[in-house]
Amino acid sequence: MRAVPGWALLSSAAAPVLLVGGWTLAAARQPGGFDQVGGTISALAARDATDRWVMTAGLLGLGLCHCLTAAGLRPLRPAGRLLLALGGLATLAVAAFPLPTQQGSSTPHGLSAAVAFGALALWPALAAHRRRAPAGATALTARRGTAAAALLLALVGWFAVELTTGGARIGLAERVAAGAEALCPLLVVLALTGRTAGGAPAPR
Repeated sequence: MRAVPGWALLSSAAAPVLLVGGWTLAAARQPGGFDQVGGTISALAARDATDRWVMTAGLLGLGLCHCLTAAGLRPLRPAGRLLLALGGLATLAVAAFPLPTQQGSSTPHGLSAAVAFGALALWPALAAHRRRAPAGATALTARRGTAAAALLLALVGWFAVELTTGGARIGLAERVAAGAEALCPLLVVLALTGRTAGGAPAPR
C-alpha cells in the first residue's frame, strides 16, 4: 500500500498551479494592467475587479487542494494534517468573503487570510514525527518540519510588515509567501513518495 495516495500528489501539484495561474490570468484581465508588486492577490478577487471569478476560482481550488492533500498525508501526525486542512478551509473563506473594492478592506476577509497564512506556515512543524516515525514518514523529520515552518513564518512576517506599513512591495511579499505555502505540501508529498519508493535508508 502506498504511503501517500496518487490523488494527494495530484492535489498538491495543482495547488501552486491554481494560485500562480489564477493571479497571472486575473492580473492580465485588468484594464490598463495590474501592478503585481504593489497590488495584492485579494484585489484581483475584489467585487469591483474585472473578471473577479478568475482569482476567486483559483482561491477556491487552492483551498480544496490543501484539504485533499491533508487527507492524503497519512504517514504524518494528525495535528499537522488538521492544520493544513484548516489553512485550506480558511482559504475557501478568503474567497467567500471578498474585498468590497480593490482598495477596500473587510474584517471577515482579513481574519480568514490571517488564519490561512498562519496555519499554512505552521503545519510542517506539527506534522513532523519526533520519535518512532512510521515507515516513510522520516522524510519529514522534526528538524526539517521546524525549519520549513520557520522559513514560511519569515516570509509571512515580511508580508505582514509590508501590509501594516503600507510598503511598496505588498503584492510581491504576499505572492512570495503564498507561493511558498502553496508549494510546501507538494515538496512534502514528493519527499514521502520518494522515501517510500526508495525504501528505508541503508543503516550507517
